[in-house]
Amino acid sequence: MSDPIKHECGIAHIRLRKPLQFYIDKYGTPLYGANKLLLLMKKMQNRGQDGAGIANIKLGLEPGYRYISRYRSIDPNPLNKIFEKVGKKFGKARKEGTDEQFHSEEWLKKNYGFTGEVWLGHLRYGTHGKNGLESCHPFLRQNNWRSRNLVVAGNFNMTNVDELFDILVQLGQNPKEKTDTVTVMEKVGHFLDEENQLLFDGNKDEYNNLEITQKIEEELKVINILKKSFKDFDGGYAMCGMMGHGASFVARDPAGIRPAYYYADDEVIMVASEKPAIKTAINCNYDQIKEVKPGHALIIDKDGDWTEEQFVDNILPKKSCTFERIYFSRSSDPDIYRERKKLGELLVPKVLKAVNFDLKNTIFSYIPNSAETSYLGLMNGIDEYLIQKRKEIIIDGKPSTDDLDALLSFRPRVEKLVIKDAKLRTFITGDAERDELVANVYDTTYEVVNKGKDNLVIIDDSIVRGTTLEKSILTLLDKLDPKKVVIVSSAPQIRYPDCYGIDMSKMKDFIAFRAVLALLKDHGKLNLLDEVMAKCVEKGSDKDAPNYVKEIYAPFTQEEISAKITEIVRPKGMKADLEILFQTVDNLHVACPNHEGDWYFTGDFPTPGGNRVVNKAFVNFMKGTTGRAY
Repeated sequence: MSDPIKHECGIAHIRLRKPLQFYIDKYGTPLYGANKLLLLMKKMQNRGQDGAGIANIKLGLEPGYRYISRYRSIDPNPLNKIFEKVGKKFGKARKEGTDEQFHSEEWLKKNYGFTGEVWLGHLRYGTHGKNGLESCHPFLRQNNWRSRNLVVAGNFNMTNVDELFDILVQLGQNPKEKTDTVTVMEKVGHFLDEENQLLFDGNKDEYNNLEITQKIEEELKVINILKKSFKDFDGGYAMCGMMGHGASFVARDPAGIRPAYYYADDEVIMVASEKPAIKTAINCNYDQIKEVKPGHALIIDKDGDWTEEQFVDNILPKKSCTFERIYFSRSSDPDIYRERKKLGELLVPKVLKAVNFDLKNTIFSYIPNSAETSYLGLMNGIDEYLIQKRKEIIIDGKPSTDDLDALLSFRPRVEKLVIKDAKLRTFITGDAERDELVANVYDTTYEVVNKGKDNLVIIDDSIVRGTTLEKSILTLLDKLDPKKVVIVSSAPQIRYPDCYGIDMSKMKDFIAFRAVLALLKDHGKLNLLDEVMAKCVEKGSDKDAPNYVKEIYAPFTQEEISAKITEIVRPKGMKADLEILFQTVDNLHVACPNHEGDWYFTGDFPTPGGNRVVNKAFVNFMKGTTGRAY
């Protein structure tokens, strides 16, 4: 996106299904697990650069030795920092031990951290929360009983944090913070404790305490914990947890909003937020990578056996986040690559109309780099259009030889017009000075545009706030003296806040919302704002409340809103004609048929909490409150 936003985090989980010694002997290194986790996380670094963390659990270690290791970092390059520290541990082991000891599972586990079989990694984008080290996952809940230790990391956002906090208080807890991370951690931890206690009470008359500990680790039913812990959650989540005795889980929300994929063979189980990460780490076939089903959890027991089990009563209609397909996930996923190309291809009719079918005097480009795939799809669609026109002319028009040569040799004009030159930082506080610097974040290729004659078509992933267009890109393009500039978004208009993980929570930030406010004013319908406000205040927080904010958009077509957006983002003094085009929601679903999560475009939130959040976000806007709505 030319408008940068922060978004979903990334999770990575590895379970070595055999003892560490197996991997040392087969692969010649005790770093097999660490290296695989590094690969998983490196290939998902796009999912979080504000912080990172990893944790590791050793299996079968006798009492008296540390068996849980954890590193977290908020350094500028946190992933490198973490794995440098892990590498130093192994470097120290190699220096302090003999070659035989360095290749001995027993010696390594007793003397050095990160030598276990169960791994968890997390990449974090800080949205509204604090960005300190203590905000970084994985989170650790410690206990002297091995099976009561809990390590949790997730890609999630809960819409009902207040409700979950109250539940914890009713359970007798005194949580240290009212955040979704703490409430999730403590709720799962509570029922982990409860399940341990039930097993202890059921065995205390027959076994001594040491024997009971073994029984608990063998008989602990993770599914029971998840069913009790997650039943009140409303939000999007892919949650991963490890218990101290080696069992683990990856739980996915009932609507499948947040992604989670896994691969399993005789040696290893891998989980990641994106399929290409698993493909790189293990070099399996894509069809061997499975999706964790919505409302189900991948559960791995202490022995490395796994099942996929439903842990919620009601599975919701699947609403996987379409922004994963449009922008967030890497396009090296073959399905996402095809979908993004299709998104570009489906824009061809709108683009041709916008340039009055004058391809001879039209230059095509894209911004930012992540829009390249949809750009390729757009150009494929233009090529198909030209092939069809050639057929029509050759078959029906019978052109002369000169006409035929020109027709067959014609190619669309493509150029790299907009380049992100540098990330400028400044301590200047004046708006004018800052705007001038922002305008120069991007650079362009000069002397390729026929002044006053050429149209420029620039495709973008999506347009959220419109700020970068207004302050930088359009000003830059206008300096090239084109006849017309057409900005094309491969995503539909973003009209509503997201409450499931993306940093889009304030109504006033959306250029589409600003446009509809202007339209209401133009048409003398500002009273509609007060009417919707009254409904949101009276019933907007009810459990079954609809999305009342839809009523604000209802009087206007997509084309009317797009035209108003064009007016708003048009820089003062811009000479060229300007048109902003957006993908349609219908075409979005044609391109991404298996991913129907479109609430930020349509207002159709997949959980009741989503409607409550959007209603509250509108109330916040009307009151001038700047805080988040969830």
